[in-house]
Amino acid sequence: MIVIGHPWIESPKFCKVFSEEDIKESVPDTIVLLEPLADSHKLAAYCQKNDIAYAVPVNKLKEAIFANALGASYIICEEDDAMMIQPIAQEYLFDTRILVLIHEEKEMTKIARSLIDGVIFAEAII
Repeated sequence: MIVIGHPWIESPKFCKVFSEEDIKESVPDTIVLLEPLADSHKLAAYCQKNDIAYAVPVNKLKEAIFANALGASYIICEEDDAMMIQPIAQEYLFDTRILVLIHEEKEMTKIARSLIDGVIFAEAII
């Protein structure tokens, strides 16, 4: 299970970006966090073309399929959405990892039992 943002585990920070300029100015070891694909598909294509690791929030299966096709490193979603997306991602061997946004450690075990790729603590998003 991927765990991002827990104080015991070194992990990248996720930096919200809204333009190509924001991406260019981002710190090299951060993962850029885009807006939902409906608003950021051009930035996703830019990241894919330039081998820039990025994450995107998703709440529909169709968005997850597009995010994977556009080379997203991570999809961030709510638990219910992750439970619907994860089996499809597993079946089709997505390169994109599914993360559930959590706020407390105790949420990790439920996500792990649901066989979701991982969790991201809110503190990891800057």
